[in-house]
Parts: sequence; C-alpha cells; structure tokens
Amino acid sequence: MGTVTPRSVLRYETWTLQPDREPDAEPVLYAMQCAVDGETSPTSEDFAEPQDWVLRHCGQNPSHHTYREIITRPWRTWRHS
Repeated sequence: MGTVTPRSVLRYETWTLQPDREPDAEPVLYAMQCAVDGETSPTSEDFAEPQDWVLRHCGQNPSHHTYREIITRPWRTWRHS
C-alpha cells in the first residue's frame, strides 16, 4: 500500500462586516486623550463630555495642544448563505 496523506477541504465563504446598528447593540463611546501626558477623559456616549474635558485639561496645562479622539464603535459580521 502507498502512503496515506491527509486531505483538506477548503470552502470559501462571503462575510459582511458593518457597524452594529441593531436595537440591542452596544452604544458608541467617545473619549479624548492628551498626546502630551497620555491622560484620558472619561468615556461617554455624548461627545460633548470628552470635549469639555479637553477644554478643562488644556486650560490647566497651557502647553498641551495635541489630543487623540478615541471612538469605541460596535461592529457585527454575518456569513452569506
């Protein structure tokens, strides 16, 4: 008898990825981070709260002019049949 070699079956599938906008999806969350000292605002569903934090932070630290926006957005996938 000859050598037995393992065989694989590959199946290609089509998947979709999109932001989760279902009624039970987690909320989109916003925060801001100071690029100078790494301090981060509280996370909020309302962008105005992290924005207010930036204005307070730069008022208390006049040399801190650079910030990063951090957005946590839920995503979902599904396989097409």
